[in-house]
Amino acid sequence: MPARRSLPINPLGDDALLIELGAKVDTALNSRALAMAAALQKRRGVREALAGYSTVTVHYDPEQVSYAALKTAIGKLTRERPPAAPPGRLHRIPVAYDGPDLEETAHTLRLSVERLIELHTRPIYRVFMVGFVPGLAYLGPLPLELQLPRRRVPRTHVPAGSVAIAAAQTTIYPLPTPGGWHLLGHTDLKLFLPESDPPCLLRTGDRVKFFASKA
Repeated sequence: MPARRSLPINPLGDDALLIELGAKVDTALNSRALAMAAALQKRRGVREALAGYSTVTVHYDPEQVSYAALKTAIGKLTRERPPAAPPGRLHRIPVAYDGPDLEETAHTLRLSVERLIELHTRPIYRVFMVGFVPGLAYLGPLPLELQLPRRRVPRTHVPAGSVAIAAAQTTIYPLPTPGGWHLLGHTDLKLFLPESDPPCLLRTGDRVKFFASKA
């Protein structure tokens, strides 16, 4: 049996490293990243292990554990396959499908508006990662029928609560910000609560189910 290929592991300064599990947006890869982050978080000297799409960033205390020792531990975890992380919380989020790009997007995809909404509300999406602005969750995978590139000309202002799609993902803008995704609707749910701990409602590994509501 051929030996398992070692994972690319690269230092990030003197007290962090990056593990690369793959190079695509994939639910299975994201599950591996979450499981590895959870396992590494329990190790002595690890300050924080953060899962991305298919990567894990590990911040550690170099006075308690060395880069070489962590690489060895990661190699062992790779061979053993750490237990799967528990499923994230499920959020049911109401969406008023009244976005400025709704009809144009349906036309581009050669769908009726009703069919577009049906397809968008069908999956239970995974939160692959949170970033760009506080609380913005990258959700996927989006059904193949809804996948299209970002807008050719991004908007300079997207209102908070806007629900949008681009490529293989969907998202909710938690704050007013520029953006190039196609706006299908909006939700009144607050995703970034600066007075809360943690301040972001959606976290990596959580699940999201949209349902249509009246505006």
